[in-house]
Amino acid sequence: MSFESTFKALADPVRRDILISLKEKSLMAGEIADKYELSNSTISYHLSLLKKADLISERKYKNFIYYDINISIFEEVIMWLSQFKGDKKNA
Repeated sequence: MSFESTFKALADPVRRDILISLKEKSLMAGEIADKYELSNSTISYHLSLLKKADLISERKYKNFIYYDINISIFEEVIMWLSQFKGDKKNA
């Protein structure tokens, strides 16, 4: 996992919304595209960045490709971010 690619993928509101949709259930690219007024190539670009960051995975079933969220990457990010929480001691 690269934090750079993860945070780059999370920086865009469309990609964050796609992740929220995938949290509910697996979706095909067409189902994702139907939610937005974006071209298929733009949706494909967003999915490609999410896959590059390992935030989603794809699986084939018959003639269809389904996209799923990869929760383990979020767990890694949360673990990394958790080091910054807590009480800061005054010097």
